[in-house]
Amino acid sequence: MRLTADTNVLVRAAVDDDPEQAALARAQLQGADSVALTTRTLCELVWVLSQGYKIKSADIAAQIRLFVCAANAATDAQAVTVGLAALDAGGDFADAVIAFEGRRLGADEFVSFDRRAVALLKKQGVAARLLT
Repeated sequence: MRLTADTNVLVRAAVDDDPEQAALARAQLQGADSVALTTRTLCELVWVLSQGYKIKSADIAAQIRLFVCAANAATDAQAVTVGLAALDAGGDFADAVIAFEGRRLGADEFVSFDRRAVALLKKQGVAARLLT
């Protein structure tokens, strides 16, 4: 069986706040031949864990690494690596993934109203500009 894991499945497996659902989520993830972990799902996961559960960035990064390093995980490894690097540096996973995917689609620079995002991306060598 090949499946795509929804954000709420990953959340249940990560936080174990509902033991029955957590066990079911883990069984599905571990029992599948392949688990597609989309960048969008991982971006949502970071947001839910950080905003909803107030989990620290380092712990979120560790959980993402567990998911994507599973033998049956299928993901955009380059985008996830960029997102994790941003998260490890105190930045936003989603902003880094968005900037990366934009460059891959031919964009020259990332633009945003988010000062922190632009500053962190520039620090990582990404062409980024603050809109003022």
